[in-house]
Amino acid sequence: MAMAAAGTTCPEPMGATSNGSWQGDNPLGSALPLAILQICLVIALTRFLAFVLRPLRQPRVVAEIIGGVLLGPSAIGRSERFLKTVFPKQSLTVLDTLASVGLIFFLFLVGMELDLRAIRRTGQRALAIAIAGISLPFVMGIGTSVILRHTVAKGVPEAPFLVFMGVALSITAFPVLARILAELKLLTTDLGRMAMSAAAVNDVAAWILLALAIALSGSGSPLVSLWVLLSGVGFVAFVVIFVRPVLDWMARRSPEGEPVNEMFICATLATVLAAGFITDTIGIHALFGAFIVGVVVPKEGPFAGVLIEKLEDLISGLFLPLYFVSSGLKTNVATISGGESWALLALVICTACLGKICGTVIVSLLVKVPAREAIALGFLMNTKGLVELIVLNIGKDRKVLNDETFAILVLMALVTTFLTTPIVMAIYKPARRSAPYKHRTIQRNDTDSELRVLACFHGSRNIPTMINLIESSRGIRRRGITVYAMHLMELSERSSAIFMVHKARLNGLPFWNRKGDSDNGADHLVIAFQAYQQLSNVSVRPMIAISDLETMHEDIITSADQKRAAFILLPFHKLQQIDGSMESIGHAYHLINRRVLRRAPCSVGILVDRGLGGTAQVVASEVSYTVATLFFGGRDDREALAYAARMAEHPGIQLIVVRFIPPQTGNLFLEGSRDGGSVTIIVDANEISADDACITEFRDKVLASNESIRYDDKVVGSRAEIIAAIKSIGRCNLFLVGQAPPTMVLSEKADSPELGPVGSYLASSEFSTATSVLVIKQHDPTADPPDPEDDGAEIYDEPDTPTTDLSRH
Repeated sequence: MAMAAAGTTCPEPMGATSNGSWQGDNPLGSALPLAILQICLVIALTRFLAFVLRPLRQPRVVAEIIGGVLLGPSAIGRSERFLKTVFPKQSLTVLDTLASVGLIFFLFLVGMELDLRAIRRTGQRALAIAIAGISLPFVMGIGTSVILRHTVAKGVPEAPFLVFMGVALSITAFPVLARILAELKLLTTDLGRMAMSAAAVNDVAAWILLALAIALSGSGSPLVSLWVLLSGVGFVAFVVIFVRPVLDWMARRSPEGEPVNEMFICATLATVLAAGFITDTIGIHALFGAFIVGVVVPKEGPFAGVLIEKLEDLISGLFLPLYFVSSGLKTNVATISGGESWALLALVICTACLGKICGTVIVSLLVKVPAREAIALGFLMNTKGLVELIVLNIGKDRKVLNDETFAILVLMALVTTFLTTPIVMAIYKPARRSAPYKHRTIQRNDTDSELRVLACFHGSRNIPTMINLIESSRGIRRRGITVYAMHLMELSERSSAIFMVHKARLNGLPFWNRKGDSDNGADHLVIAFQAYQQLSNVSVRPMIAISDLETMHEDIITSADQKRAAFILLPFHKLQQIDGSMESIGHAYHLINRRVLRRAPCSVGILVDRGLGGTAQVVASEVSYTVATLFFGGRDDREALAYAARMAEHPGIQLIVVRFIPPQTGNLFLEGSRDGGSVTIIVDANEISADDACITEFRDKVLASNESIRYDDKVVGSRAEIIAAIKSIGRCNLFLVGQAPPTMVLSEKADSPELGPVGSYLASSEFSTATSVLVIKQHDPTADPPDPEDDGAEIYDEPDTPTTDLSRH
């Protein structure tokens, strides 16, 4: 009978793999196929929830917590059949082990995000706010624990429960806060910098308090808890004294531009696991060892970046979601039943919010932070996340938290994090209006004034052509050209994005790499521009913009306004392949360009890169390019001609200017439209006068004094004649054209209307596979401001043109 009872209570352990359904074996009865099903189910559900919550601008951790709770006994898991099929009890050991391995490496990544030097540089205001944001909620958490111990948490150990409650209510999730600030465009504001600094201090304090709570939660005597704490301190000292120098040596042996030794990566990952084993043996959980090793990893150079790149997608994408479902399986919202339990939930949420928010707001006001910023800072510091779940799960595993208390605290973490984004958006909207400035175009009366260019790039392929274009455009004017080189990086849920945020957060708008920081982990793509500055007289100021692709245009536009740029240089969203075809890097990048064109505060250029000067930077003495400018008329063509005149000042540039003249005065008659008809475009008389004045000025001031310029007038009356005239120019390195000249689309397939009728043809493979194209749109101060609800994403067949009449014959 005893054996039979044991057989009913102890399920038979699972085998690793099944023999297959054709052999009559159920795959879900084996550990491996069941684990695969669990991982796929968790990923599908959490990503779906993240997509649903995206319009609410919620961090992904909210979707992952909700997904875990839904799969648990609170929702879907209420079905006994579902739990026994997908999450049977005998599979939970494997599930928890996989989740713990993922969590160990994720905490290693979290430790790498934490820069102790930045914490040491934390200002007194941020330090005071951090201390207040920890101490008051910690005290209120202890007070709340007294009430819980007399109601739903009877019989739990007193001292550990007090500390666990204090830690649970006082934590601020540093990675989640960083993503929320980046999502709301607050990272580079005073509010964002203060919140990040305070959260970093809070993070360190929370881990220390958690170590204390774990030490106190042991079942032994107080002397045992003391030994656990002392052993933990000894482990930290061992890592700092012995492990850190080895990691520093590995980092020094991994120079920029060379692959990191595979042995170094393997040794570091093995060290993380060994550290986890040691701290688990000590009794303070394996996570601490991984976290401490991550903290001491050198942040400079490529070593840390390669470690993150090797780990983040696998850990964050596959293993970490398992931890949320493991937590969700322990969360049963049904245990919160009756008026008393729901009242306690409300009490815990109110206590957590009041403690964190009031403590932060009061001290912020005392250190002269404006009231609105102080309130927003309080809500931001109330953000919870993964660390909160870790604290709660450790408390649950150590029998410090029972089922009902655990469910109450999980819901508290979910509610406080969910409320952060909408409340901060409602109460705090930073004003980023800059003072008006004079020069917003390249074409100007004061030709000796400084030209400010915001040059944006996504990756290394854009850099050589951009640098060669800037070198060709620097001119000989006294004040020359200033280039703000902005590396556009997508903000994602990946740790590397937040790693970059953490390194760049103390800089200006959007992110500045100060000269003092240029040798310490600077963006390797930005270094190329810094090297160019040392070889030329062009002033280059590197920037890094980390933003969601849907709002990246806001960073570009705001930066151009703040830096008083006259010209924004954007890379085309297509890259040339080996066979000469153009392949898109993504529709989101296409929309970025279109939104910037629509809303920019200055002139904009889109560069179709076909290797201007080759794949490497060309020194000034070796610049030798032929540049062709096609002038049809209109403000965009006048802007392109002004840019061409500036390029012609470089001794290595041979400029060809071709003006296309219609056969009839005042209009351009084009035959052979796509449907076999013809089109007459009548141009405004003022535009014609402005075009004539521009050409006359160019001839008198530029052409007359520069023998390297060739000027031609071409009389054309049809699309075929225009194309023949363009091809007759011969081989050249770069075409400069306006975005909206008064002519028809020349290409049969115009899938990039933002390039205009001429630019679309020049960028197509049917014209050339070797000539780069710069399409320029001049800023129009008289144009109507764009509708804030209009994101420029609509598809249209033909671009706007500066015409007043369009008639079909």
